[in-house]
Amino acid sequence: MTFQTTIQPSGHQFPIEANETVLEAALRHGHTLPYSCRDGVCGVCKGKVLQGQVDYGKHQASALTEADKASGMALFCCAKPQSDLIIECKEVSAVKDIQVKTMPCRVHSMEKPAEDVMILKLKLPANERLQFLAGQYIDILLKDQKPRSFSLANAPHNDEYLELHIRNISGGEFTHHVFEEMKERDILRFKGPLGTFFLREDSDLPIIFVASGTGFAPIKAIIEHALYIGITRPMHFYWGARKLSDLYMLDMAKQWESQGIKFTPVLSDAIPEDKWQGRTGFVHNAVMDDYSDLSGHVVYACGAPVVVEAAHTDFTNGRRLPNESFFSDAFTFTPKTA
Repeated sequence: MTFQTTIQPSGHQFPIEANETVLEAALRHGHTLPYSCRDGVCGVCKGKVLQGQVDYGKHQASALTEADKASGMALFCCAKPQSDLIIECKEVSAVKDIQVKTMPCRVHSMEKPAEDVMILKLKLPANERLQFLAGQYIDILLKDQKPRSFSLANAPHNDEYLELHIRNISGGEFTHHVFEEMKERDILRFKGPLGTFFLREDSDLPIIFVASGTGFAPIKAIIEHALYIGITRPMHFYWGARKLSDLYMLDMAKQWESQGIKFTPVLSDAIPEDKWQGRTGFVHNAVMDDYSDLSGHVVYACGAPVVVEAAHTDFTNGRRLPNESFFSDAFTFTPKTA
């Protein structure tokens, strides 16, 4: 059965099948809604159902609460129509003309800047380039397995190789393969670019970046892009990790300071040999310690879902950050099932 969906306030309309999600149908018809994990976990795709009914689909209760549902909210990455719909959400126009491709690539280089982090550089076929926005991600496609999503850590102007930062996750089949079996010149397939986590260049508000762990990857891409195009807005980057070695590109982040990017590293579980004299605790709390009012800022947050969720809740409730000024990409992991 086919239903009709109308997006407000744009007035755009598209048909949607009963067995597909609102996001899938919107993307299929050229309308890009905000999204990230596509798995009902991160909450980026949350919007309002003004008219009609949906099946909410499988999702994390923290991403869509019963109170959210009562107020008409849904996660469009997992909600499926049960009638014609009128929905309210802000479309992302900047990604509209970027083609999502499925392509092969070759592992060009592998580097371990930390014991549990691998930097992969992937080479596309000759005369091929991937058009993307800084901060977007790609899906690595594996035979008979769920795609693995990784943010692009390189900025679009530096696209000779696609750069991925991969953390070795306990029980993760793909990460085990990367760390134990993968070799340079191996062939992979991917789909991308994907996601709506990218720099909104039409604003002049000061920017706060918050990253945990390898959430550094898309933040790196966005900062490099911002510096490349000459953005002069104040920018403050907070990078949180457990111990010092987890800040695996610390020198690079420090170099950005000479280019006007304020940098605050934060460790939650420093070990004695770190001899750490810097900020401690949770990274988003460091932001709250420094900024009593975020109403005139925009925030880009990336990393573990618990970090992103805490930042969103505390910044919007306790520091007056407008909800529409919080952009995020929460990393989710696929556990080993065998």
